[in-house]
Amino acid sequence: METHIPERISDFVNNGELDCEMIYVESEHSALSAALGSSAAGVRSYTATSSQGLALMFEILHIVSGMRLPVVMSVANRALSAPINIWNDHQDSMSCRDAGWIQLYVESAQEAVDTTIMSFKIAEDHSVMLPVMVCLDGFTLSHVFEPVDIPDQSVVDKFLPKFVPVFRLDTKNPKTFGPIGYPDVFMDFKKQQQDAFAVSAGVIKKVASDFNKSFGRSYGDGIVEAYELDDAKYVFVGLGTICGTARVVIDKLRKEGKKVGMMKLKCFRPFPDKAIVDALKKADAVAVFDRAVSFGQKGPVFSEIESAFCDESKKPVIHSFIAGLGGRDVKLDHIELAFNRIIKEKSSITEWLL
Repeated sequence: METHIPERISDFVNNGELDCEMIYVESEHSALSAALGSSAAGVRSYTATSSQGLALMFEILHIVSGMRLPVVMSVANRALSAPINIWNDHQDSMSCRDAGWIQLYVESAQEAVDTTIMSFKIAEDHSVMLPVMVCLDGFTLSHVFEPVDIPDQSVVDKFLPKFVPVFRLDTKNPKTFGPIGYPDVFMDFKKQQQDAFAVSAGVIKKVASDFNKSFGRSYGDGIVEAYELDDAKYVFVGLGTICGTARVVIDKLRKEGKKVGMMKLKCFRPFPDKAIVDALKKADAVAVFDRAVSFGQKGPVFSEIESAFCDESKKPVIHSFIAGLGGRDVKLDHIELAFNRIIKEKSSITEWLL
């Protein structure tokens, strides 16, 4: 699924268009291990994976984040087996949401390109130093053909300066990365990671603003993106390409006089509680579409949005819709049905759109 990405990077390297070292490995576990090593040596590092490959990386995901290495990785979101399925949903990256990686979700190929550039600047900020996943829907984006503006190298270099690591492996100034953490210090390291996530939200917004000034493109504030939200009473919430489908439905229902809108959640980690509450607090009802399920619970995005409102005296009725698992199409009719349901229902519902 993600194979197209390293294949094209390999073409760039072999054609002399990209000055970098391509490391060929035997598995995804080895791929992220190699990225870990190169990042620890002070080199800007990138890789890509998908689904079972991301699952195979799981051990190393925590090590990269725990060592505060600013690796950037594209994840072509795809279902996890069993049964065997190679199509899109978000179960793979959602299963890794507590691995200590910033997670950014994209709607289009252009947004994937732009977010990858921004991700290096976010990850490498000395107040952050955390790895970033750029999550793009498998097949829908990983295999799409559409016009994309690839910025000139000189413009990117001006926006994204050379990587200056805080620490790196150096024989002249030896350091130890990822040593044993006894109970008297381990929790302190985890608190430092949590503090970095708290700082990262502001850095993400700053980088998104700077990107807009440099390239003339923006995706909300880098955290959430609003569509017809100012006066919306009924709001759709989603991540990734499903938001493009929602825009079409919202335009249709707006013409019918219905006050509907959308909040696209671009950043899932760090989870932007305040931004979500500010965006949704004026709504009467919200339909949260998850392309993943937290088994024994509901949709992971729904659960976290519901939690964000737990201390709010005024809040919308929040509904959970599970849709699009294993690549099943989420159609215009599904989203319109959800709007019609939340307009009528007075209490929260959970519904699988089968």
